[in-house]
Amino acid sequence: MESGFPASPAGGGGEQAEGQAGPSEPAMPLRPVASQSRFQVDLVTEGGGGGGGDEQKGPSADQEVGDGGGGAAAAAPASVSPPPPAPAEEAKGRFRVNFVDPASSEPPTSGPPPAAPAGSAAGSHSQQQAASESMNGYPQNGDTMLSESSLHSAGTTTHHYYDTHSNTYYLRTFGHNTIDAVPRIDHYRHTVAQLGEKLIRPSLAELHDELDKEPFEDGYVNGDETSPAEEAVSKHIADNKGVVKFGWVKGVLVRCMLNIWGVMLFIRLTWIVGHAGIGLSLVVIGTATVVTTITGLSTSAITTNGFVRGGGAYYLISRSLGPEFGGAIGLIFAFANAVAVAMYVVGFAETVRDLLVEHNALMIDEMSDIRIIGTITIVALFGISVAGMEWEAKAQIVLLGILLISIVNFTVGTFIPAHDKRAKGFFNYQSEIFSENFGPDFREGETFFTVFAIFFPAATGILAGANISGDLADPQLAIPKGTLLAIVITTIVYAGAAISTGSCIVRDATGNLTDAIIPGTLTNCTKAACKLGFNFSSCATNKCSYGLMNDFQVMTLVSGFGPLVTAGIFSATLSSALASLVSAPKIFQALCKDNIYPGLHVFSVGYGKNNEPLRGYVLTFFIGLGFILIAELNVIAPIISNFFLASYALINFSVFHASLAKSPGWRPAFRYYNMWTSLIGAILCCGVMFVINWWAALLTNVIVLALYIYVTYKKPDVNWGSSTQALTYLSALQHAIRLTGVEDHVKNFRPQCLLMTGAPTSRPALLHLVHAFTKNVGLVVCGHVHTGPRRQALKEISTDQAKYQRWLIKNKMKAFYAPVYAEDLREGTQFLLQAVGLGRMRPNTLVFGFKKDWHQALMKDVENYINTIHDAFDYQYGVVVIRLKEGFNISHLQAHEELCASQEKSAHPKDVVVNLEHSDADSSKPSSKSVSETNSPAVSQDQKDEEDDGKASTQPLLKKEAKGPSVPLNVTDQKLLQASSRFQKKQGKGTIDVWWLFDDGGLTLLIPYLLTTKKKWKDCKIRVFIGGKINRIDHDRRTMATLLSKFRIDFSDITVLGDMNTKPSKDNIAAFEEMVEPFRLHEDDKEQEASEKMKEEEPWRITDNELEIYRMKTYRQIRLNELLRENSGTANLIVMSLPVARKGAVSSALYMAWIETLSKDLPPILLVRGNHQSVLTFYS
Repeated sequence: MESGFPASPAGGGGEQAEGQAGPSEPAMPLRPVASQSRFQVDLVTEGGGGGGGDEQKGPSADQEVGDGGGGAAAAAPASVSPPPPAPAEEAKGRFRVNFVDPASSEPPTSGPPPAAPAGSAAGSHSQQQAASESMNGYPQNGDTMLSESSLHSAGTTTHHYYDTHSNTYYLRTFGHNTIDAVPRIDHYRHTVAQLGEKLIRPSLAELHDELDKEPFEDGYVNGDETSPAEEAVSKHIADNKGVVKFGWVKGVLVRCMLNIWGVMLFIRLTWIVGHAGIGLSLVVIGTATVVTTITGLSTSAITTNGFVRGGGAYYLISRSLGPEFGGAIGLIFAFANAVAVAMYVVGFAETVRDLLVEHNALMIDEMSDIRIIGTITIVALFGISVAGMEWEAKAQIVLLGILLISIVNFTVGTFIPAHDKRAKGFFNYQSEIFSENFGPDFREGETFFTVFAIFFPAATGILAGANISGDLADPQLAIPKGTLLAIVITTIVYAGAAISTGSCIVRDATGNLTDAIIPGTLTNCTKAACKLGFNFSSCATNKCSYGLMNDFQVMTLVSGFGPLVTAGIFSATLSSALASLVSAPKIFQALCKDNIYPGLHVFSVGYGKNNEPLRGYVLTFFIGLGFILIAELNVIAPIISNFFLASYALINFSVFHASLAKSPGWRPAFRYYNMWTSLIGAILCCGVMFVINWWAALLTNVIVLALYIYVTYKKPDVNWGSSTQALTYLSALQHAIRLTGVEDHVKNFRPQCLLMTGAPTSRPALLHLVHAFTKNVGLVVCGHVHTGPRRQALKEISTDQAKYQRWLIKNKMKAFYAPVYAEDLREGTQFLLQAVGLGRMRPNTLVFGFKKDWHQALMKDVENYINTIHDAFDYQYGVVVIRLKEGFNISHLQAHEELCASQEKSAHPKDVVVNLEHSDADSSKPSSKSVSETNSPAVSQDQKDEEDDGKASTQPLLKKEAKGPSVPLNVTDQKLLQASSRFQKKQGKGTIDVWWLFDDGGLTLLIPYLLTTKKKWKDCKIRVFIGGKINRIDHDRRTMATLLSKFRIDFSDITVLGDMNTKPSKDNIAAFEEMVEPFRLHEDDKEQEASEKMKEEEPWRITDNELEIYRMKTYRQIRLNELLRENSGTANLIVMSLPVARKGAVSSALYMAWIETLSKDLPPILLVRGNHQSVLTFYS
């Protein structure tokens, strides 16, 4: 590193220069405390003879390189400011990066061995060894290496080490100190999560910006203090103690198997086999498995595409498709789980009631007993749930054990000889029975689809594990593994049970031993039972009580020990009820936390280490209890199944949608999915919904659509990077590219405005008026030119971009915000004129407000203002100058407190983020100015408005409530405030006066027509004023009426101005001359050389010759103002042709005076000049 040049900031040049050697240091053990190290930058003073203090002496930097001496002047410790150098020892601009390890209470100190004389062998050997270690890039002791500051030090000093993540990690990697961070997972965390703390990498500004002061005083803490992120981490770690997290077996596999098996396995499967036969039963099971497997694959893809929090299906869908679909599904899915609790509990209660009836032990009556047993059961389940997830998980394990024993008991029972059970239709495995039962035998109006509809609800338990995703130790591993394995296991069991029962049990049996016959004695009986010794032919005419078709409890008959099957039924119903009782509150809590439905936020509160949703448990309990007391669930059951299916359909569609959007963020670790397979799965789910119950499917779709519309209307303030956003971008990109290939056509012309508002909040009236004729028609870009100190301006641009765009959206302004940094307004506008837009979506009209108090402004600003109009014409833009008598700029009326009260929420409100912003070199410097078309005082006021804390406003920044500012407004400000909302109101039955004096291509006529198509302006009539001759007034009127009718533009009146060229009044001429007097050159009264020099220095001045040449044009502007006041003084709006001044011929002051004279003392006026390309046509 060349002497005298400052060291760059860390990462850019914080590395030691090649060939420089420092004294060897003994190893110092560092304690790795993640994210607790900070760094600061101090100026290092280097002189020709010594260091910065008496105790720290050594050769100069030049001597160090030349003779291998002991090193450069040592820097003082970070905690001690270095003494001022002698006058001859001026600082050379070198910076030192101090790396602090706050893990130790005292800064670690270690001194090198006493320095040997420069010429001694020992000293030379020491220097060579140190240089060798430095050049190798890795320290020889393997522990640490000196920082850059230590390479220029000698004597006893304190060294500060940088250790952000782990012990000497960067030193081992790169062999030198650098604040540039290496890739690490903790940089990419959204929040302080269970998997680790959030760390923040150095910003680009910290690595790149000049180091002209300590750069981190804004966002960093030094020394022993901790940052907000560290405090949150330590608190989070303490809070996480005792939290129960489940693995993939207990958390997912067990729950899914219990829910999928359910009561269907023991009570309804045999009935399905009886109707559909073994073959079609396997088709039914296979079809359901296809749907659930595709959904399982889609679920696996979504869960492995990023960290999954609590909320199950709601979380997966909302983060994939956005809050609209997620909010709709989340609510109905939580409700479905709550009602499912009642369904399963009633199923349990009915089984118990049947046992009571069998033993003649009813308490009251059958319906009342169901209610009593159901109430007691749900209270017990509620107690288990409230006790915590650990108790609930233990209960599930016990219930699974009972269920597995029941399945094994049934399987064993099929092999036990059944001589005493033959009368009831059980014959063990027989090929005759298998052959007879393989085909279907639908009765009583049943079909394949009705049988499938009865079976499919058994498959709706595949999300039981995903529903408690927040309680899983590793959801990304557990959900795919547990869900898919559960589908495989349960499918095998269902298929095995279907084949077993179909091979062992006949369809009909009387249960009478008297029906026994000798096999083969009856020639007219061909049933399998006849071949096996029983004649059940009477069942053809009389309904029998046994067999697959008649006995729902036939599996109890087959099993080795009947009560175990009853226990299995109890286990299946209770486990499903318990899983739903836990799932519903968890899903509902996640939904409420996202504040999709603001009124439900009270249920987002969690309690205890596991963040248990106790309020959700209570709500679910009462919903379940209410449906239990109704005790009639046959109607609600199909709706619940459809709710589940709607969730599955959207999960499948989420994968298809994310794949279609081609978002770079869609990178599932689970590879075994296909977007088209997922689409087929979504279609299958929708088809199954209608197969199960068509009216329930329609009702489900109506409910989902209604909730979707509600959430879309409410526009929740969330940003989850959904595939909807990605697809919207992709679609917009494709359409923009397609549009680029289409030539412009006059029929499709629309005003696309570059509106120079400055900060959009400071000139609302200007924005509202332009938005009125461009809304849903054309593009609006709000241009904002920042000037001033570059660093501060760029910082403000970064802040303003999000803030003002969000304000526009919040206030339903269909416009874009485009800030730019430039030296002045003209340069910034030139940048915008050339660069704003994309393809065909580019502005074609420049719009800005009139510079009302240009008389008092710096004439340099006036010159820039007028030259901006010339620039727009050069770039083939149309120009619209809007003047409002009261003015537009209300920035000085916007209190800073109101600005702060309406700040934008952070992108991640739950995140703990430490501000790492680079502070400006001089905090006393003013922030950058925000320049627009207004004069300097207004500009400086804009600056105050924009110096907020960097969060975007989401509401209008000037409140209109009764409680006004603390200081009463003067009359002028009151009028200005009223005028700022003038164009937000309905305009009533007034007129829009169009003074179409010059043919500019039709823009002057098109803008008022577009205004009259809007709701607020539709009652206004268009009156057209044109120039003409006294003797041709009727002819000119008829000609214009013909043209307007061809353009299909309605008008109420046409006025021909025959006296437009009449000389204006003397008073008005005198007023004009008085106005321009301060801007005149008066070259006739000066020496030629002096006047030429003055004109060269101040080109805006009006020469006597210029005033004389353009006298008639001046008189025309004065006369037009007189006519405007006479004819259009009461109009709601005036749209008039803008006079054009030839560039280089008319001075800026004179042109400004023309516009001032033309538009003064009038209602709101738009001075319009198109680019003289036709924007209207009467051809089809």
